[in-house]
Amino acid sequence: MDIIPSLTTTGSALDAERIRMDVIAQNIANAETTRDEATGKAYQRKIVTFESVLKKASGSATGASGSDGDSNVRPSLKTVKVSGITSDTTPGERIYNPSSPHADKNGFVEMPNVKVAQEMVDLITSSRAYEANLAVAKNSKSMADSALKLGRDQ
Repeated sequence: MDIIPSLTTTGSALDAERIRMDVIAQNIANAETTRDEATGKAYQRKIVTFESVLKKASGSATGASGSDGDSNVRPSLKTVKVSGITSDTTPGERIYNPSSPHADKNGFVEMPNVKVAQEMVDLITSSRAYEANLAVAKNSKSMADSALKLGRDQ
């Protein structure tokens, strides 16, 4: 039984944001990679897509049957998950560098489509969302601790 249902939702959001930050870090690390080992082409920026998932809880929130006496009624929890990591197909900038081993017959090298400034903005946004979800988790834990203390004091 989940004592604090909000922790399930918050935990899934924390996991999703962690994955997003990992992908952003990978994008930044490959901002100058002109040959991807997997494709042989310039690295393509990766994008994380989230989706909301409605999950049935393992039991009712109060442990009692519903108001109409139906004991099969179970509350649902909304969680967040990563639905996919896709490549951005926007072409990267082409620069003239005939001395590069990755230059085409005209001397141009295709660069990755990663804009480090945009990735930094995305990283800050993801970091702030992670911090907000962490604050929710801490507050939920604090409220549960306070509720348990009230029960002991009586």
